[in-house]
Amino acid sequence: MSDQPQQPEPDPADDPAATSGDFEDGDFEDIVEAETSRDPDLAVIEAGSRTLRAQVGVPQPGLAPARPEDPEADRALRAVEEELATRWAETKLEPSRVRITALLDVLGEPQRAYPSIHITGTNGKTSTARMIEVLLGAFELRTGRYSSPHVQSITERISVDGAPLPAERFVATYEDVKPYLELVDARQEYRLSFFEVLTAMAFAAFAEAPVDVAVVEVGMGGTWDATNVMEAPVAVITPVTLDHTDRLGETPEEIAGEKSGIVKADATVVLAQQSVEAASVVLKRAVEVDATVAREGMEFGVVSREVAVGGQLLTLRGLGGEYPDVFLPMHGAHMAHNACVALAAVEAFFGVGSAHARTLDIDTVRQAFAAATTPGRLELVRKSPPVLLDAAHNPAGAEAAAAAVTEAFGFSRLIGVVGTSGDKDVRGMLEAFEPILTEVVVTRNSTPRAMDVDALAALAVEVFGEERVQVEPRLDDAVEAAITLAEEEGEYGAAGVLVTGSVITVGEARLLLGGGR
Repeated sequence: MSDQPQQPEPDPADDPAATSGDFEDGDFEDIVEAETSRDPDLAVIEAGSRTLRAQVGVPQPGLAPARPEDPEADRALRAVEEELATRWAETKLEPSRVRITALLDVLGEPQRAYPSIHITGTNGKTSTARMIEVLLGAFELRTGRYSSPHVQSITERISVDGAPLPAERFVATYEDVKPYLELVDARQEYRLSFFEVLTAMAFAAFAEAPVDVAVVEVGMGGTWDATNVMEAPVAVITPVTLDHTDRLGETPEEIAGEKSGIVKADATVVLAQQSVEAASVVLKRAVEVDATVAREGMEFGVVSREVAVGGQLLTLRGLGGEYPDVFLPMHGAHMAHNACVALAAVEAFFGVGSAHARTLDIDTVRQAFAAATTPGRLELVRKSPPVLLDAAHNPAGAEAAAAAVTEAFGFSRLIGVVGTSGDKDVRGMLEAFEPILTEVVVTRNSTPRAMDVDALAALAVEVFGEERVQVEPRLDDAVEAAITLAEEEGEYGAAGVLVTGSVITVGEARLLLGGGR
């Protein structure tokens, strides 16, 4: 727990700047300076939250508001966030499940109270998890979903029945496990990490609900991930590409080896399209533990897809047969593939393709997919000029997003707003976006992991050329500059804006633009 004294949180209603939506240039810095008794990074995040709070719109499905409206709930949640911030961040790992196992032991192993679908991969995990969640819910199962990172609020990471835990429930769950955290911390060489604590909270919240099935996304890798303490009957592996190479390996085979660690004995593995190298590693693991493998392109897949208004119309082949005329309100071939993986995972959970050969109820499947959402994944948050948000944060994700934008939108001119983390293949991302972006505004988000804006600008100039690059260190200025550039084409122009590079960048831009209203 932080040794810093807790500062009383002012009621936004007492702050004219927080209610009017009009902020002067110095307001952000003034708030940071006023928060010097707290962790500097938290102060910056708090400043951003407070200066943007007035512009947050109605929460979108599956997203929590940036801050609770009730001041008491906000104070309590902020106290929990500050305590969690004293622990190892998600980017600091020690390859061991000893601590999480010890914690879950004293909690009574809540992860064994319900069956689970476990998801790993490099790209598409959260979108696939959200589709699995909505499909299971359509078949009247109570679901829990654990995903990371969050877009707007930490409470989004733990969802029950498709909705993030309310702030009060999130705080109560933390208070329930807190005494056990201190007990385990005292017995271990290292304290429990931020991600380990949240994982235990998710498992406990799901048991308390109780849920019928948990949809759990790994944090990183698989073998040593804190979530890999379950005996999930269905393991999903989305496309494996190079990412986190400093921790997971430098080749597709090495990374697939880490990710295939979630495959348990007698489970069904739902395997998205992979490179031959990655697929061979997963298949070998399946043989070793006597798991059944369903492969995209073999046992299931996308039969056809065509662009439709607001998304695409699909025919999917599942483990039990075909599902025609499925509308998916998302753009891009990668989302169609995520949908077929999600469908196969739910079929496998219900025993379709093994215990019996039949399709799921087609009308229920259609209704579920039509209601699916993926905030921050080619999400249109403004129409004039159009502003898209996409959380691509590696070259493969950027290539998929670029292809989807080209297919679904007829932009005559597209302005990029790019803010990345410093530990990513930033050049690879910029090169993937270069063919579709007329100009790029480089910026940074509010986290310490954000890449230095000057270093990012230098890379952007190498990829785009100096005349196509603009630098705006503050994200709000960058978004405004990109919109101004797009508006130069006039009322009847076909220019747009794409904000991308990081989940955090997209989340903060989402706040700036009114939460996707």
